[in-house]
Parts: sequence; structure tokens; C-alpha cells
Amino acid sequence: MDIQKLECAVNDRDVSTRMAATAELGSLIQSGSLGRKVTEEVNNHVHTTYSFSPYEPAAAAYAAWKAGLGIVGSIDHDSIGAAAEMLESGRNIGIATTVGFELRVSFLDTPLANRKINNPDSEGIVYLCIHGVAKQHIPAVASFLKPLQEVRNKRNKAQVEALQALVSRYGFDLDFERDVLPLSRHSEGGSVTERHILYAMADQTIRMFGKGEKLVRFLTSSLGLSLSSKLQSLLLDENNPHYAYDLLGIYKSNFLPRFFIQPGRDECMDVRKVVDFSHSIGAIAAYAYLGDIAESVTGDKKAEQFEDSFLVELMDLLVDIGFPAVTYMPPRNTVQQMLRLQSLAKERGLMEISGVDINSSRQSMNCPELLEPAARHLVDSAWALVAHEKLSSVDAKLGLFHPQNPFAEKSLQTRLEHYARLGRSMDCSNPYAIIEKFPETV
Repeated sequence: MDIQKLECAVNDRDVSTRMAATAELGSLIQSGSLGRKVTEEVNNHVHTTYSFSPYEPAAAAYAAWKAGLGIVGSIDHDSIGAAAEMLESGRNIGIATTVGFELRVSFLDTPLANRKINNPDSEGIVYLCIHGVAKQHIPAVASFLKPLQEVRNKRNKAQVEALQALVSRYGFDLDFERDVLPLSRHSEGGSVTERHILYAMADQTIRMFGKGEKLVRFLTSSLGLSLSSKLQSLLLDENNPHYAYDLLGIYKSNFLPRFFIQPGRDECMDVRKVVDFSHSIGAIAAYAYLGDIAESVTGDKKAEQFEDSFLVELMDLLVDIGFPAVTYMPPRNTVQQMLRLQSLAKERGLMEISGVDINSSRQSMNCPELLEPAARHLVDSAWALVAHEKLSSVDAKLGLFHPQNPFAEKSLQTRLEHYARLGRSMDCSNPYAIIEKFPETV
């Protein structure tokens, strides 16, 4: 099979086809027949088809390898379904991996209950990430998340019905079970998001009007949407490979606020319960810093204020709750925002984790901002995260924050430096052998 066919196969709907492709790609890589330009960049926050993404887990691993990254991590909303495939793909291809999940939690029983914190859609509801899940705990995470998925899908169905009520007069016929669920990995432990709903709407629009002038006229004349010249140009291009994703972005900006139903406490657990669960499996709970937005990097978020005006209060609250880490995205924040966050995190002994969430075909796996002075230490943090995950998969006490870790009395910085060195020295095709390199003293 030629490279082009393998690159298609690695994103096939069938998992056995994907894994066979990663094995063959790995053989080509090991033989030197397939090479790449290596960078120092990493990305431990890639969404897959187990939430919403153009990438199957195997395809995400390969795309990251091809982009020259040293680490790739799967992070899906309300799902850890991608984890096993991501880990195996990394071993086959020869790239370091890490797995976790992202979810919304309730801050409604905290002093910040009435604030928009890091969630553009809700007050008192916060996004957080659980990083570095040891492989033996993946089934426990899946069980933990399943009831939340079921509650969310009741809301998803109601949201589809609300959207259909808005657009039925334009010829749409949107059904949750028929049109939305098949776009997801629901039957395999994946979640369903608002993006799935809007992608179904985009797909139906294309089937009704085709691509090009007729569709643009429908958007502007019938739906009354205001499109920039750039967006019009993209939608007039029938060969645009990102067509459905571009249309999804337009619909997200214009329709999401109109059909979105606020999640309740049954879908968004109390933050303390989630952080406690993370501790119980030796994972790393990280608050996802958003920061005030001047201009959206993903193109689907409006300028808005979030945590910056009460960041000190928030950081103290995170410590009180028991968070060991914060996570943020260098392309999304200014240098000033990052330096302030870093200072506050360091004062409170919080680990800093990076990652740029990939959920669109237009986004690049690369993040050159990580190599800038204000963010470069995040590369070492990512390698420390990888080492934490692999070591704790073999021996729970070797987790970075385990109270019985041999280096528990050392500073966080010392631990991170040691774990980063271990991560960088790891054989990606046999990652759990890293245990053999763990000394009893620094």
C-alpha cells in the first residue's frame, strides 16, 4: 500500500483498518522509508471523533507525528473512548502519547457561582481537564463518564428539537437519532456535542443547496446571516476541503445561543467530586484558563471578559479545592496574560500544562508559540506529564502528586525536571519500560 492510501486508511471509520495502517506506517518509519522534520513542539490536547474532530485517534497520532511533534495527547469532552487507540497508535508510529478527558463541572456551590469563569455559555459552569490517566484506570473513567453522557444526550435531543423549531420553515428536517448520533462514537463510549448538532445542520444544508453560490444566497437572503467577504469566498469555493467545518462555524456563531439549553447539576457534577475522582485514580486535574478574549483564535468565540478581573481569588479557590495544575493555550493568550498566570501558579505550587485543542480540519497540529520564551517551559511540563502517566501505569506511587512518591518532599520544580528528563529518554515503542530508568534519588 502506498503512503497516500495509508494516510487515508489511518482515518478510516473501521478501527481494525486504522490500526493496521499505523502498524504499516510504523514499519516504514522504523526502516527510514518515511521521515519527517522534527520540532520541539508538543500537543497533549487533541480532540478526536470520540467528541468532535476530523481525526480518528490513530489519525491524530499520525498527523502529530507528521507535523514533527514529540508528544500527542487525546482529550475528549465527556469521553475517554479514544485512549486505548491513541496509546497503541503512538507505540506503532513511535510518538509519545498521553490521554485524558475534558468536562464541565459545577462551581455553583463556590463563591464564584454567579460569574462567567472560563465558559462562554454558562455562569458557574467551568471547563477542566483531567490529564495523565494511567492505562489501568481507563475503564473506571469510562464508567464515571457514562451517566453524564446519558444525561447530556437528553439535553442534546431537546436542543435538536429546539433548533428544528427555528429552522423547519427553511426546509430542514433535523432528527437527533437519525442525523446527529451517527456522526458520533456514542455506541463506543464517545460523547455528543453541540458541534455534532451543527455539523448535521451544515451537512443537510449542503445536501439541499449544494456548494457555492446557491448556498451562500440561502444563508444571506433566506436566513439573513451577515457573512464577511472572507467567509463568502470560502463558501463560494466548491473545492474547499473544509467546507462543512466553515459552515459549522457560521452556524455556531448565529444559532447556538438560540437553541442552547443550559446544563443542570445532573450533567455538571460539583467540582470537588470530580477533583476527588481524579485524585483517586492518580490523574492530574487541571483548571483550564481561558482569559479575557480580545480576538478569537478559533474564529467562533466573541470578544469577552472572563477570569482576569478575579484571577487571584480564583487561583486561591483552585488550591482550596485541591487542583494540582492549571492548563492554558499559548496561541490564545497574550504574553502578559501568561506571565501573570504563571506567577500566580508558581506561588501556589500548581503545575502548568499546555495544549491547543484541535477540533477542526483547519487547525494546525503545530504550535510554534510553545517555543517562545514565555511558554517554552511548557514543553518540559508535557514530557513530565508523559512520564507521570507511564510510570503511574506501572506503579501508582510514582505519580507526580502521589503522597508516597519517592520525591514527594522535593519541590514541584525538581520533580518536573526529573520527570521531564525521564519522558524525553523514553522509548516510544515501549513506553512502560521507563520504569527501569526511575532512580530512588535525584
